[in-house]
Order: sequence, then C-alpha cells, then structure tokens
Amino acid sequence: MEKEEKGTEKTAEICELGAAKGESDIFCLSIIGEIEGHGVLDSSRKTTKYEHLLPLLFSLEEDESVKGILILLNTLGGDVEAGLALAEVIASMKTPSVSLVLGGGHSIGVPLATAARRSFIVPSATMTVHPVRTGGLVLAVPQSFDYLARMQDRIVRFVTAHSRVKEEEFRRMMMATETLANDIGTLLEGEDAVSCGLIDEVGGLSEAIAALRTMTKRDLP
Repeated sequence: MEKEEKGTEKTAEICELGAAKGESDIFCLSIIGEIEGHGVLDSSRKTTKYEHLLPLLFSLEEDESVKGILILLNTLGGDVEAGLALAEVIASMKTPSVSLVLGGGHSIGVPLATAARRSFIVPSATMTVHPVRTGGLVLAVPQSFDYLARMQDRIVRFVTAHSRVKEEEFRRMMMATETLANDIGTLLEGEDAVSCGLIDEVGGLSEAIAALRTMTKRDLP
C-alpha cells in the first residue's frame, strides 16, 4: 500500500511539474511546450510554468541528497523574461547541471539550454535563433524599440557568456534572412548547434547522464 501511495505521489509530481527524482540522486527536470510567464496561456497548449520551477530549483539547490540536475528540453520558446529568469537561476546554482535538447530548443529555449554547466543535443533536434519579438499593442515610439533592443542584448550577453558561440556570429544568426521562409533568424540542427559553439556536444540520454555523473564525482568533498 505504501509503495502504491508513493507511486501515485510520484506520478502526480511528474504530471504537475514534469519533474521527478525517484530513487536516484539525479533530479530529472523537463522543460516542454511553451514557457508560461506573466500571462496565462490557453489551456489546450502544453506549457511549463516558471512560477513552479523557480521554487523547485531553490529546493533542489538546498537539498543535499540531490547531486545533479538533468534538464530535458523540448520547447517552442515563450515568455522571454520568464525564460531568462529560469536560465539565470540554473546558471547560478552550485548543484551540477546538464541540459539535453530533444526535439527542439527554440527561441528562449536557447539560453535555457546554455544555462547548464554542460549542454547536449540529439542529432535530430533543432534550435531556432531569432530576434526578440513581442505581441499585442506596441507603441511606435523610440522607447519601445529601445526596450526590445536592450532585452535582445541581455539574451546575447547571457548566451555568449554561457557557451562558446561568438557574439558576432550569434547576432548574425539572429538576423539571417536566408534560412526561415516567413521570419528572420537561423534554424540549427544538432551538429550545426555544436559546430557554431552554441551547444557543447551531440549526444543522447546516456551521454548526458555520464557527463553529469562525472561532475558529481568531481564536486564531492
């Protein structure tokens, strides 16, 4: 009965947060769908709520039984400020972390992937690098464009500080016009993301876990 109750609790945790620790000392955290920020997205869309992940990341940092965090990414992007906030928290943690891009790590998913100490991407996954966009009413005044430019600079600084990609190359990819049919930016496949320095290595689950295990052993007192 006790095992069944624990199993039910674990299933509920996975359904609610997309995360589980199980019997391992590695915590598996999934970031999927769209990053939901200050506004609530349509209930029919798969989302990752940043207000759930922020306190969860805090508890993982404080939990001595958690030796490492494996971040599984398959996201379309979403709220820029919420995604960047999550990326900053992940990057500032002492607990070792490894990210693995599965399917896609688009838009604000790019800084989330680079926030971990080491990043992996499967060969079939893709990542889209493009300028900051906004929806809704926008006032056509210099202050509005200055705000978007400054937010874009924040993303560029973060990504270039947490990966091997050069700033000029990252900005070139953001503004490229030859790749996407109805937008500007660049679509990178697994090997391309590694070649440009955005992601550390092409690999799957076993490679990501092995890298995390190496980190946890190195960090032991």
